[in-house]
Amino acid sequence: MSLIEKLTPEQEALIPVYRKKWRAIALSTERIDKEKVAEAVKATYVLIGMEEPEIVFYDSQNAALINILSKLSQELGRDWDSGSELWEELCIYELPPANVCNDLNDELYKQIDRELDYVLRFELKTKLENSLNHCSHCGQLWSELHRQLESQLQLELEDAEDDCIQYEILACGASLKDFCISVLNCVYDRVKWNSFESVVKECGWIFAGKNICIICDRPLHLRFDNQNRLHAEGEPAIEFTDGYSVYSYHGVTLPEKYGKIHPQQWQSQWLLTEENAELRRVLIQGIGYARICQELQAIELDNWQEYTLLKIDNNLDIEPIYLLKMTCPSTSFIHALRVPPNMKSAREAIRWVNWGVDPEEFSVQT
Repeated sequence: MSLIEKLTPEQEALIPVYRKKWRAIALSTERIDKEKVAEAVKATYVLIGMEEPEIVFYDSQNAALINILSKLSQELGRDWDSGSELWEELCIYELPPANVCNDLNDELYKQIDRELDYVLRFELKTKLENSLNHCSHCGQLWSELHRQLESQLQLELEDAEDDCIQYEILACGASLKDFCISVLNCVYDRVKWNSFESVVKECGWIFAGKNICIICDRPLHLRFDNQNRLHAEGEPAIEFTDGYSVYSYHGVTLPEKYGKIHPQQWQSQWLLTEENAELRRVLIQGIGYARICQELQAIELDNWQEYTLLKIDNNLDIEPIYLLKMTCPSTSFIHALRVPPNMKSAREAIRWVNWGVDPEEFSVQT
């Protein structure tokens, strides 16, 4: 590997290319190939000194969790009304772990993190720093690559869970390693990299133990908003082949009763009974203040020309909702903006909306 002063323009241009490449892998919705998955998992187990496990496939994480909880219920000799109730009791009261929990102790994750991810990361970082022409550059280039590849990609993906290996999170680290290997020609352990790469590319989520490895297929659909947050309107943001779905509105997980209905059909009356503050906020955002004003019969406090100061006092939020209602004289279109609850008049609310400019002055300026 030749000495590196700094990245060339051609190399810098490849950073977003590799980030995009591994983001596509991380968010793939293709069905996994069970033969390739089994080959990748078994090879990885052998590489890190573990015996080949029994490999079990499920269509979704939910299906795997239901199966695990069912076995726990049988082994603990108790019945629960729901899987979530069982899981909550196991966590709160620290019930004696059943055999299935002993087996699924994320041993593979620890080994991958220690023997594949960390070792590859350390070797590549060392080789890269040793190739730098000036000592002052040591660590700086690696940090910048880490920020632009791994860290940036993590911001675009969901946070990692502790109870399983998410291939999309491993893909963040893979983007950095791949760039160092393929673009900067860093010397690397080919066997370890091939094993790490195959696990990321071939597998879905992994619940791994010493004797058993559970593989969950990838989602059938993933939907996002323009800020890369999980989002869909009237349909699941995450959908699996077995029907398990997750609904989300701009990154906020929704119950099915809201998520399966398009926001245009959400009802203002739901705000009167919804106890969760975050869900109320989402409902307000989706329904819009204008429709809420009409449907919940907001109280008129003051008006000035085509502007009206309104109050909705139905415990929809932590504090009363004050709105400035604006009616377009030509189209009669109604628009509403939320204003602070200390507004005493419509004109004062207009000044607040216009950054302190009085409405008469504002009309002259425009």
